[in-house]
This record gives sequence, structure tokens and C-alpha cells, in this order.
Amino acid sequence: MDNNNRWRTIDIVVASVIAVAFGVIFWAWGLLWGATDAAFAFFPPAQTLIYGVWLVPAVLGGLVIRKPGASLYCELVAAIISALLGSQWGGIVIVQGLMQGVGAELAFAAFRYRSYRLPTALLAGALTGLSAAIFDFVYWNKAYELVSYRIPYALLTIVSATVIAGLGSFFLTRALADTGVLDRFPAGRDRATV
Repeated sequence: MDNNNRWRTIDIVVASVIAVAFGVIFWAWGLLWGATDAAFAFFPPAQTLIYGVWLVPAVLGGLVIRKPGASLYCELVAAIISALLGSQWGGIVIVQGLMQGVGAELAFAAFRYRSYRLPTALLAGALTGLSAAIFDFVYWNKAYELVSYRIPYALLTIVSATVIAGLGSFFLTRALADTGVLDRFPAGRDRATV
């Protein structure tokens, strides 16, 4: 493996901090998700417009760490933390985290882990959303009607992931780089083109 792809101790530490922080956010977001059911009663699939928050660490980890496996690691560890904190969905969120991390990983791999610009971040968000939508389509939503629920749910999940996880992580990485906290990472040294 290329030395540029070898994980340093700081890569592991920062990826773990991102993952643990988002594991806590996931747990809290699950509570918020349940509390918003009534707000989306008019069209339940629209609730997925807030889904993208669960997918941020996959894209953010890839943009910050810039190593193979970073997206998968951050999303999976965040899912494990949320399960340990008592996610209302139980341990199955770990499988979801694995699939979601793979989605973002595929986007960065498609560019051979060399592009971390906005189009790559948007693709990572979209593919993470697609992987989440596929899991939900066959696991959580299999009893729901195809045209009126499952398809809109899947499409809106991808939109949410592209905007919140893709675009949001891109700008969050840029904001973190501007503070100097990412100076030991290519994302920090690459401020103008993050």
C-alpha cells in the first residue's frame, strides 16, 4: 500500500473523534426523528429530508482523513456508538452504518482517493444516501406501498444525503480547515481547494 494511504496515529484519533461525536449525535437525532413523526404526517416519506444527518460522518471522515477506509470507519464506529447508547432501532444500526460507509467509500474510491472537491463530496453524499435508501427499502420499508411510500422515501433520502452529508460535510471541512485544526491533514493544507 502507498505510504500516502497508510493511516497515521493522528488519522485514527481524529477519525475516532468524528465517529464518537456523531455516534452521540445519531442517538440524539433518533429521538428528534421520533418527535417529528407528526410534523410529516401529511406525507411520511418527507421525513427523510432530515435523514442526511445520519450520513455526515461517512462523507466528513473521507474529506478530512483522505485515506481508504475513512468513510467506512467513521460511519460504522458512529453507528456502533449510537447502538451502545441505546438507539431506538437496536443493533441493526450497525449493519446500516456499514452499508452507509461503503456508499461514501465507493465515491472516494471512484476518484482513486485523489479528489476531495465539491463534486466528489456530493457524489459521496448521494451514494451514501443510495446505500441507506437500499437498506431501508428492503429492511424497514418492505411492508409499505411501493409507489406512494418506498420510492419517494428512497429518492428523498438521496436528496437529503447529497445536501446534508455531501454539501454540508464539504463546507464543514472547509470551515474546520479555516480554523487551523486540520493543519496536520491535507484538508488543512489545501484550504483554497477543500
